[in-house]
Amino acid sequence: MPLINSQTGQIRKDYSIDELRERARYMRGLNLLSLCSGKSGHSGGTLSMFDVLAALYLKVARHDPASPNWPERDRIIWSAGHKAPALYVALAVSGYFPESDLARLRMLGAPYQGHPHHKDCPGVEISSGSLGQGISVAVGVALAAKLDQNNYRVYAITSDGEYQEGSLWEAAMEAGNFKLNNLVAVIDRNRLQIDGATEDVQCLEPLADKFRAFGWDVIDIDGHDLEAILSAFETANRSQEKPTLLIANTVKGKGVSFMENIVGWHGKPPNPEELEQALRELKLNDAFDIDAFLKVGRDHQEKVETRLSQKLPKFSRDFWWNLQPNMKVTMDPTRKGLGRALDEYGDDKRIVCIGADISDSITISDFYKNHPERASRWISVGVAEQGATTVAAGLAKEGKIPVFGTYGVFSSARNLDQLRVSVCYADYNVLIVGAHGGVSVGPDGATHQELEALFQICGLPNMHVGVPVDSLETKRMTRAMLFDITGPKYLRFAREATPLVTDEHTPFVFGTANVYRFRKEQEQFKDAFDVCLASEYKSEKEQLSIISCGPETAEAMRAAWILKTDYDIETRVINLHTLKPLDKPAIIAAARETGAVITAEEHQVGGLGNQVAAVILSDRNDKSIPFAMIGVNDRFGESGLPWQLIREFGLSAEFIADRARHLLNIGQ
Repeated sequence: MPLINSQTGQIRKDYSIDELRERARYMRGLNLLSLCSGKSGHSGGTLSMFDVLAALYLKVARHDPASPNWPERDRIIWSAGHKAPALYVALAVSGYFPESDLARLRMLGAPYQGHPHHKDCPGVEISSGSLGQGISVAVGVALAAKLDQNNYRVYAITSDGEYQEGSLWEAAMEAGNFKLNNLVAVIDRNRLQIDGATEDVQCLEPLADKFRAFGWDVIDIDGHDLEAILSAFETANRSQEKPTLLIANTVKGKGVSFMENIVGWHGKPPNPEELEQALRELKLNDAFDIDAFLKVGRDHQEKVETRLSQKLPKFSRDFWWNLQPNMKVTMDPTRKGLGRALDEYGDDKRIVCIGADISDSITISDFYKNHPERASRWISVGVAEQGATTVAAGLAKEGKIPVFGTYGVFSSARNLDQLRVSVCYADYNVLIVGAHGGVSVGPDGATHQELEALFQICGLPNMHVGVPVDSLETKRMTRAMLFDITGPKYLRFAREATPLVTDEHTPFVFGTANVYRFRKEQEQFKDAFDVCLASEYKSEKEQLSIISCGPETAEAMRAAWILKTDYDIETRVINLHTLKPLDKPAIIAAARETGAVITAEEHQVGGLGNQVAAVILSDRNDKSIPFAMIGVNDRFGESGLPWQLIREFGLSAEFIADRARHLLNIGQ
């Protein structure tokens, strides 16, 4: 049934095949326009879907844009959350909101998160982004319909790479066993994922036979043939006792010559020149007012910047990075340090690296890229974090030094039981890499911004935990974890380019904190500070300690500069780069000698702060000191530009310095 008015039961519009073809082509253009405006997002795997989506949203599914929560609507569950731009386009073209609003894709404060959130956007059924989970949710939704004797149907949108996730196969088994004939799963079978061809990463075939073995009906179709697509949905909706899998064979980047079947366009948006060429190829040259559309996005960003500027605590001048004539910093992503370490030290035959489909992004693939002789020690498991963790345990059991890395949300949470039992309880020598820690991950949004790992990981017995300040320290810590630390270890680092505040002369000892003291402004920011091991530091009777870890330590250092310049406050900054084992003497000395402590972390508040507070309280008994914690305050992240999010979540130096002046009762 096409789009309907849920109040009257009347059809809003019944599209012909030719009209659906036109709509699919138009949706591709609108999608690219949105991605260009947002300067972020997935082009290839969204373009492949629009023939299926035009059929589903405009012809097949029962839904009403004027009543998004209409109880009798069909439920369209997006398991492939990274295809969110295509979801938003389908909703806009269906009439849920103005098409021009898609110019705000992945922008702070807009409802169009990098991965969809059902609380933000009408028509979005579930919050998704962690692959393989949505189809399990779809099973639950279909079961609820059966229990309540409702007639709505459930459609699950999936990507082929996520069929490497074990949880998806649990859902497939459940749906078959429960005979969920009201469930239709659609797989976008474009055969490409981030790390390459799906069959090269982890062979999925024979998909159809596998699903039939689980009790499903399977329909194999050309995912760009609208007649075949509509016929397949019609057949699936007549099923009497089985769920149905529609294998939609598609072309990634469909419709744009320079994007088709190109892996590099998986998570890349077009620039204005590429957009213009793509629209020409789609014969949509005059379909959009491009300038007006992009202006919607620019206007939104201007409002965001104005709001964030007003929100930022004020001081005597603007101390933001690289805005002063001196105190300059070089920016470099901390993740680069991992790749450089693996590239340099990877000749050790014991080292085996395990990739999980985002290998270039986190730089773990640098292990073998310039070293073909290491190819046999590179294992690509695809989108399979739980399996990768236990494979690493097996490798460690036999004397290897396995390095498994992925985004921190997946390497610290999705696989937590495997970490707990197979790695930590067994006390195996496994290095787990948690990339993309913090809100500064940026436009990908909450599902990919790891803000909780320190709670989970630091609570595991036998685990060692490091959170380096910059890419240079990341390289040094990687080396220490490879060769100096035996047992389970977890390395947390960020995505965005952040300040370099160390160099080859900066002391580094795993388990021993560093103390930074601001002396005076210099041409280079890092040269304005003296640094030494905390075990060698002698008190200078400072009035405040700021204890931090990761790139947030650079913000703590900048706060020390602000406090000295504006209030003549002397601050001890402690880079607590090792969270387990904790440098308790450094913490106790800071509390005793300065009498006031602030912790600062790009993490849910308390991941670092609670540990520091516990150490201080165990030493001081009933003696209290002024104490405060800076961090993310019990909320999920959002899409936005990285440095916008640092300000939005109150994590920049200005917020640390502001908390300090309140804590010390100065400058009020």
